[in-house]
Amino acid sequence: MRQTAQTVKLRRHVVLPRAAAGLIVPGVDVRPRRKERPVTPPKASPTPRVGRVPRGPIEGPRDRELIHTLVVPDHDDLALRLADRIVEIIARETAAKGRCVLGVATGSTPLGIYRELIRRHQAGEVDFSRVVTFNLDEYYPMPPDSPHSYRRYMWENLFAHVNIRPEQVHIPDGGVPRETLAEHCAAYERAIVEAGGIDFQMLGVGKSGHIGFNEPGSSPDERTRLVTLDTVTRKDASADFFGEDNVPREAITMGIATILEAREIALIAT
Repeated sequence: MRQTAQTVKLRRHVVLPRAAAGLIVPGVDVRPRRKERPVTPPKASPTPRVGRVPRGPIEGPRDRELIHTLVVPDHDDLALRLADRIVEIIARETAAKGRCVLGVATGSTPLGIYRELIRRHQAGEVDFSRVVTFNLDEYYPMPPDSPHSYRRYMWENLFAHVNIRPEQVHIPDGGVPRETLAEHCAAYERAIVEAGGIDFQMLGVGKSGHIGFNEPGSSPDERTRLVTLDTVTRKDASADFFGEDNVPREAITMGIATILEAREIALIAT
């Protein structure tokens, strides 16, 4: 959490000097007067330490925030709270319109959430049979069966362990030919619209500040498209690919405009 230095204004004290002893001014009585106590200038307040913050949790007027912020103590609590919300939305939307559309993410951040959703499904607390999913992104080029593909990540960490229907899973295809890539991205956008839009979108944030693979500076009007990855993003993924040279230089990602159309968004930072 970013700390904010408290600014304190120091009031300036101006001391006006008295007339020196023995100074003769015409028309002014210069007879000796009772000796007055010397005036001692008041001490200035000590300069506050920059960056000093009060002890204990820092709480702000969160009821006034445009974006509700929740700070949790650890990853386990995060997983429980997000799973609670997702289960609630699935139950509400499937009851209201017969399906629920989730936007899902990859990486290390959502793993605990997926484990908790699997546990609840196995306990009979949530039904994925009427859930439709859309993944945020995929490396390009990336064969769907590659151990580095997000398709494989999602099936290993969530889909294979719940009763979701394979035809209701949507993940950008990193194996499509480049000449048909634009149409593939347009079809992905159409599929989201045809599903009724995304009810709940889960997001993580990368070291460079990217959302999905929308690097800083991406236009808020962008839709699903092919993008070039930032150097920081590729370095961050280098351990998974056994070296930066093996990390793809491009990716398919939902655009900022697509993401912001979701009815509810959870941006998770750990």
